[in-house]
Amino acid sequence: MQNQFIWQDRFNIGVDVIDKEHKKLFKIINRLFAFSEQESKSQWVCQEGIKYFKKHTMKHFTEEEAYMASIDYPGFETHRRLHDNFRKKTLPSLERELMQTGYSLESVNHFLGVCTGWLIGHTLTEDRAITGKTISKYENLLPEEESAVMRRIIINLLKDMFQLDSHVISDHYGGEKFGNGFYYRLVYTTEKKEEWEIIFAFEEKLLVNTIGKMLHDESSSLNVMMVNATRYTARQFVERIKEHYPALDSYEIKSENLLTYEQLQKVFSIKHPPYSLLFDTGEGYFAFCADAPHLKSNEPVVSIKAENAMAEISNYLKENDENKTENPLKKILIVDDSSTMRAAIKELLSDTYQMAEASSGLSAIRSIILNRPDLILLDYEMPVCDGHQVLEMIRSEQDMADIPVIFLTGKATKEILQKILVLKPAGYLLKTINPEEIKKYIGDFFKKQSKK
Repeated sequence: MQNQFIWQDRFNIGVDVIDKEHKKLFKIINRLFAFSEQESKSQWVCQEGIKYFKKHTMKHFTEEEAYMASIDYPGFETHRRLHDNFRKKTLPSLERELMQTGYSLESVNHFLGVCTGWLIGHTLTEDRAITGKTISKYENLLPEEESAVMRRIIINLLKDMFQLDSHVISDHYGGEKFGNGFYYRLVYTTEKKEEWEIIFAFEEKLLVNTIGKMLHDESSSLNVMMVNATRYTARQFVERIKEHYPALDSYEIKSENLLTYEQLQKVFSIKHPPYSLLFDTGEGYFAFCADAPHLKSNEPVVSIKAENAMAEISNYLKENDENKTENPLKKILIVDDSSTMRAAIKELLSDTYQMAEASSGLSAIRSIILNRPDLILLDYEMPVCDGHQVLEMIRSEQDMADIPVIFLTGKATKEILQKILVLKPAGYLLKTINPEEIKKYIGDFFKKQSKK
């Protein structure tokens, strides 16, 4: 077996409940590597193995968080935020890729690469930090709002420069390996010797499928011309990012390096950069890692004092009202028993709409009462209380009856479509279609609604 991760004493942190689950997760990963290398193994076997890994990962997080709380661990909130990112963003994104590709070998390798790298890195640093055996490398996590701004900037740049529809796999990339990689570091500096370090991690096939095609190069692997074009493109990418942060204007390029994967790991073993975002571009994986010097040099907000309090509060309220008027976001409620599907749709639409979610018919009714949505995306094939029954409950209540409902379905058989259409919903969507088609369908729906 080519890939195997053997449990070593250095992985022990000295807490039985945590060490026991770590060992189990390593064993599961090893079995998955074995399955992935045997073409005779069915998709079902690999699928069940990944479900088993996910189940024990969730169990481990719960037990570890309980232990941290019991000892009043000072890094508890940061540690839990890392767990939340992995269980709410990374795993659902990897699962979505597996489902969309029918558990292709490439998507399984992505899953194993990201999960294995995360497990080893997290065990050797953040988990050991709980008992004081090392220091957390996530000391400078940015506020979620700041990270979200950078996510949007990069997603827009990937679309603008390469026509790639990307989504975030992780807000806290830790140097995990995803296929054959190309790693490039840029260091910028100011006259005052302040430095800004940026690292790009590209999956090789992403560069072949983008830069290579731009050069009309039919090679299936990187070559000198592609690497040089990538260097130039990466610098252009940074200049476009700088446009969003005026405080970075004074930073000029000082040096550049091509890193091996081992060198990349050493960088992450020393200190984790505040920005470390991992994206699936549809053509390959891409990570952007950087310091955040602009946070140190931003102009301070106006301090409210007795003499300016009324004026500042009036300006704030005026600006807030203008923002609400200019961009009144529509509210969408997703009702689906699959947390993976809810997370995927929420991530897809949250930059355009206010999103809420419910895992069952009863929780949907509760959500509607508390925060009436403008549209409900309703899974037709839920267990216990299916979409048909939920729609009947909604229409039986006078205050809810006029809320439009679009059904979500994983199948488009003639029988299912007949059952759906007889209910006269506002529409229906196949879960398997391209995410951008889902987004466009919903956008077109609201445009039609506004014309009525």
